[in-house]
Amino acid sequence: MRDLPRIMLLLFFKGCIKGEFYHAMAKKETIPVVKKRALKSEIADKKELAKLLFTRNNVSQKDLAARVGVSPQTICNWIKDELWDDLRKSLLISKDEQLRSFYNQIDNLNKAIENRPDGFRYATSKEADVQAKTTASIRNLETETNVAQTIEVAREFINWVRPEDLEQAKLITRLFDAFIKEKLKRK
Repeated sequence: MRDLPRIMLLLFFKGCIKGEFYHAMAKKETIPVVKKRALKSEIADKKELAKLLFTRNNVSQKDLAARVGVSPQTICNWIKDELWDDLRKSLLISKDEQLRSFYNQIDNLNKAIENRPDGFRYATSKEADVQAKTTASIRNLETETNVAQTIEVAREFINWVRPEDLEQAKLITRLFDAFIKEKLKRK
């Protein structure tokens, strides 16, 4: 019976790979308490959840840290190092929303011109300038993809791959993250 605590300790230590050990006294025996370090995969999962909550749900850093289970400083570092603020901004207004807004502006301007009396149904120089710039903006949006679209395509593709091959999905996620970070730096 006296050897039972030692056997338990051996089994306990055998299961520990890394950790900082603290000792507490209980019944004249030293009982190790392990402060377990998170595995890389656990950290990556927490980071991905934090990124999703930060970019989509507008959660404060303090609440985010509590929900994910990391320190507020870790959240702050991730936001700064991974450019999450830029990512959040790019997701706020999607390409479709921007295009809809531009088309509405042109439509409203055309209706205002049509409602003028006969002989005055033409655009002023300012209105013509607005039409030209808005049309150019529409053309640019329709011909180039933005970060939000890239992220959406990446998310759909990764979700499609995940049931087939989880390891490949993880690799693709890392590659898309690096690609998106590079794209954000170029802007």
